[in-house]
Amino acid sequence: MESLSVTIQLISLLGATLFMIMIFRLIVRGRLREEYSIVWIFCTFILIFFAIWRKGLEKISLLLGVYYPPSLIFLAAIFAIIVFLVHLSVVNSRLQNQIKDLSQEMAYLKQEVSHLRDQATRADAVPTEPVTAL
Repeated sequence: MESLSVTIQLISLLGATLFMIMIFRLIVRGRLREEYSIVWIFCTFILIFFAIWRKGLEKISLLLGVYYPPSLIFLAAIFAIIVFLVHLSVVNSRLQNQIKDLSQEMAYLKQEVSHLRDQATRADAVPTEPVTAL
């Protein structure tokens, strides 16, 4: 039975390490912003921490009064998801306001360009008197 827990520990460490590598590759390629990568790197460090310290989850859950240690993981994950969703909602709202402002500014600039073109075509269409030689 001891070999099974060591195997699970090694698989957990390998999975967390691969996840960390994937996060760093996304950052280098510019597909993940640094502000979001901090959350994922922090989560990966927590996974590595509990993969190395196997009894850690049990001890922390006893301190917090949680009788089933895996439920503490789910509670923490749900809390993290809620916080992350609120953050994404704030970012989404800010981007929507920026899009609205840019759309209004673009409509105003299109109107200005159209107005200037109309003035230019009217100036070209005004008939001029032919110049006669004296």
